[in-house]
Amino acid sequence: MKFLDQAKVFLKSGDGGPGAVAFRREKFIEFGGPDGGDGGRGGDVVIEAADGLNTLIDYRYKQHFKAQRGHHGMGSNRNGARGADVVLRVPVGTQILDENQETVLCDLTEPGQRRVFLRGGDGGAGNAHFKTPTNRAPRKFHPGWPGQEQWVWLRLKLIADAGLLGLPNAGKSTFLAATTAAKPKIADYPFTTLTPNLGVVRAGDEEFVIADIPGLIEGAHEGHGLGDRFLGHVERSRILLHLIDGTAEDVVASYRTIRNELNAYGGNLADKLEVIGLNKADALLDEEIDEKKAALEAESGAEVMVLSGATGQGVQQVLYRLLTVIKESKAEDPDVIHAPATRSLPRPPVGQKLPDDGEMRWDDTLGEWVGGEESDEAFDEEDLEDEDLGDDDAVEGALDEGDEDEGDEDSEDQNAEDNDADSEDAEDQDAEDQDAKDQDGVTQEDKDGTKPDVV
Repeated sequence: MKFLDQAKVFLKSGDGGPGAVAFRREKFIEFGGPDGGDGGRGGDVVIEAADGLNTLIDYRYKQHFKAQRGHHGMGSNRNGARGADVVLRVPVGTQILDENQETVLCDLTEPGQRRVFLRGGDGGAGNAHFKTPTNRAPRKFHPGWPGQEQWVWLRLKLIADAGLLGLPNAGKSTFLAATTAAKPKIADYPFTTLTPNLGVVRAGDEEFVIADIPGLIEGAHEGHGLGDRFLGHVERSRILLHLIDGTAEDVVASYRTIRNELNAYGGNLADKLEVIGLNKADALLDEEIDEKKAALEAESGAEVMVLSGATGQGVQQVLYRLLTVIKESKAEDPDVIHAPATRSLPRPPVGQKLPDDGEMRWDDTLGEWVGGEESDEAFDEEDLEDEDLGDDDAVEGALDEGDEDEGDEDSEDQNAEDNDADSEDAEDQDAEDQDAKDQDGVTQEDKDGTKPDVV
């Protein structure tokens, strides 16, 4: 069966049935009158946590669920029947979120738990309800109240006591197979685990549940690799087991990568208790183990446990460490940890990568990834000139451009001075013309009786 941990569905409760308009007209019956019955109430939308389910695949091919509407009322004061409910059976640990995936509307954490999510509409009143001493034959009735409808997200978050984290090929599936009866896929290439796996660990006379999720890589919160959507399955865990591949060249970088992804994911994952395990110790020398263990302890500030899932070295010590923390956590809070709402964005299309600068973002209105595309101006002329020139030529060109700028400023100042001089000469010429006109004292109109043409 295919694993599916989230689905978007449309839910609608049933509308209330309309009331009836009826009158009792029988021979030899002295007091007849209105006897229309009420309509039936619409069916509810009920969500039930069913034991034995571990996927939401049933809601992959059917997304609309509508309860039956109430039946209409009838004569002789007969009320309509109630509409049938629609029941959604979901795995234990399923959250019901609103359409924006920001608010948890319902959280089912126990087998058999039932919640009436949407209540059906009430039925309408028949004309018998509207009978009064002054209106003995009413023809009024109520059509019934409508039901509720809503788009919601179903998000499955597995309930486990401990969660396994690490980079691909860190040995998480091998550890799960060595400590539980689960049979995850194990191979010598990354991303062999594509879906979360659950296993029951037995440590001494006690048991606890451990969850294994696909490996994380750098940039998982941006959609790289399989993304960080599977981190939701360890949000309910009480402790995290962070496995680090001891054969990696830089184990500190591996540790930082996972911690950065936990901080970028948000929620309460970064604040959970963590046990750090240096895995694959069977492939390392004693000197390498001591060196890498010391480096991890200096980086994390916590004790690092050395183990090997393939040979069983140090595995029991890790299990008892996890069991001790889980028992202490259950003593303080025996209830199931309620995970917060975490938004799950669709991954970008195949072949389209998210840029490192974060320009690409998810648009809720358009329903697609936007941004991060190359601009129309693929290059700048100055950049092109600098690319064509050598380094020395580029420096000389920059100096020449600076000289030209200084020359342009000088020329602008000189032009401003010339313009001022020209304006002064023009004013002097106008003054001389006016003086000559005043001395003459005769205009063209006075000479020939005509006015000059207006240009």
